[in-house]
Amino acid sequence: MCVVCGCSGGGAAQVQGGADAAQGAELHFGAGAARVSVPGMSAQRAIKIEADILGANNAVAAQNRAHFAAHGVTALNLVSSPGSGKTTLLCATIKALQARHPSLQLAVIEGDQQTSFDAQRIRATGAPAIQVNTGKGCHLDAPMVAEAFARLHAHAGPHEHSHEHDHDHAPGLLFIENVGNLVCPAMWDLGELAKVAILSVTEGEDKPLKYPDMFEASRLMILNKIDLLPHVQFDVARCIELARRVNPRIEILQLSATTGQGMEDWLHWLDHARGAEHHHHHAPEAESPAARVQRLQAELAQAQAALQAQGAR
Repeated sequence: MCVVCGCSGGGAAQVQGGADAAQGAELHFGAGAARVSVPGMSAQRAIKIEADILGANNAVAAQNRAHFAAHGVTALNLVSSPGSGKTTLLCATIKALQARHPSLQLAVIEGDQQTSFDAQRIRATGAPAIQVNTGKGCHLDAPMVAEAFARLHAHAGPHEHSHEHDHDHAPGLLFIENVGNLVCPAMWDLGELAKVAILSVTEGEDKPLKYPDMFEASRLMILNKIDLLPHVQFDVARCIELARRVNPRIEILQLSATTGQGMEDWLHWLDHARGAEHHHHHAPEAESPAARVQRLQAELAQAQAALQAQGAR
């Protein structure tokens, strides 16, 4: 159970709407000051525990951030629900970057409750990967990432060396694939440059509003699996509108890791994120011509699918 994330549930709820289910009653357990309900614990105590735990985590996250910078590493925290296509996207991204920037150091920290399946898939691309199994934990935290980074290619073996050594390494890109969960990872700083939220079109366009903390905390939202748009009911425009309602500055890309559609924009975004070959600034809401074409193509495919469905009736 994750106390500060509220996974334990229970406690008193605020009732909204009618008095019963038939009248549309809603139980809101996150309406109090702590925004979470823990059985047997007051809101004040929950707030104190959360502040203590997150404070300790954030101190390590700051150390991670300084360590990444000293090594010339750009770290990105990939967050999503299970099955969004994070690992498939990572494998495709690594292969593309290996061809595009052969000298770029790539590495992955994989987070899951159990198994090393995803790390094995990453290693098959030739990139080093450390698997972090969290057990009952629902997210990675900064100390986990610190230890995992210590064991990656630039730091072979346990991280017992002095931090006074020369950090003369080639620039690198570190992908942290968090545990599949749209709730808990939102509040945990790992020392990353940015969170990247991945949402597949098979999940439903309302996710940004259902899980606002995650999309508010993310710099970029990737709409993945757009090749499936003709086969699912997913309102691309509404999803984008909801994401920007939660986070007006969020950047949005649409792609298919399977077909490669839209991958060029993602690779370009990564170049900007690590500051390579780019010294100009893009407004967060600016949409590149290629991204606009991809978005319009996706919306056209959705409209065509809707027309076909109407004709079949």
